[in-house]
Amino acid sequence: MLVFWILFNLFVLAMLALDLGVLHRRPHRVSFREALAWSGVWIALAAAFAVLVLFWHGRAQALQFVTGYVVELSLSVDNLFLFLLIFRYFKVADQYQHKVLSWGILGALLMRGIFIGAGLGLIRHFSWITYAFGALLVYSGIKLLRKGETELHPEKNIVLRLFRRAFPVTDEYVGGRFFVRGQNGGLYATPLLVVLVLLETSDVLFAVDSIPAVLAITLNAFIVYTSNVFAILGLRSLYFALAGMMDRFHYLHYGLSTVLVLIGIKMLGAHYVDIPTEWTLAIVLLVLGASIVASLRHPQEKPAA
Repeated sequence: MLVFWILFNLFVLAMLALDLGVLHRRPHRVSFREALAWSGVWIALAAAFAVLVLFWHGRAQALQFVTGYVVELSLSVDNLFLFLLIFRYFKVADQYQHKVLSWGILGALLMRGIFIGAGLGLIRHFSWITYAFGALLVYSGIKLLRKGETELHPEKNIVLRLFRRAFPVTDEYVGGRFFVRGQNGGLYATPLLVVLVLLETSDVLFAVDSIPAVLAITLNAFIVYTSNVFAILGLRSLYFALAGMMDRFHYLHYGLSTVLVLIGIKMLGAHYVDIPTEWTLAIVLLVLGASIVASLRHPQEKPAA
């Protein structure tokens, strides 16, 4: 089993190296067509991996991977709205957004691995923790359902405040650099690094919801990890593909909140009722599809100028 973990992580590192070191070595604005193409590539790779799991471990685990991937990817869409707010708030140039997201993904992969290991360890040693995770998902779903328009308050981010105390930050961006040397030889962080820190801390908060959601589907560490990784890797291209259309999906948070609540209920009742993975996948796709269709059929009215 260890060899599959090693091979998978080598594949991930190779894809990231290809992306950062070759394909996006020179900063540029990611076009809609390029983003759509890369979104297709990542979805195709995830589908190919699902087929591999099907032949390797059978239909049950292949379905668990697909369901985990769909749930993780759909919940990650909520991240995209926050990414858009952060980039707009800090006025990050289009050509540097891909670089920030790419480095952010490296940190997210590390944090997700830690969260998955911790979550599985807690469940194996304290079986009652599944009720706590289920309740957390229901609470998060209700909170998401009741939320108003998302607002950004970087000054309230504790990690960001501590970071600003540790590193002096330049007033202006310095190309696509995260650090620069001052005239006195001191090391200064640029606002681009501040944006990266904010993205990383926001991902930790989203992981608190998304990891338990996938753990409600399967406790197979490899399936949980790989479904998370594929969803995160495809998040950058999905962001650039949807960045100009996010305001149109104004009902999507209702669908996401419903998914969180339903998976939370599934986790709470797991010891009493066994809900097949096929049903979970079908319900998730139905709810998300309905919220997207509703958003497109009933566009949000723009406030009068």
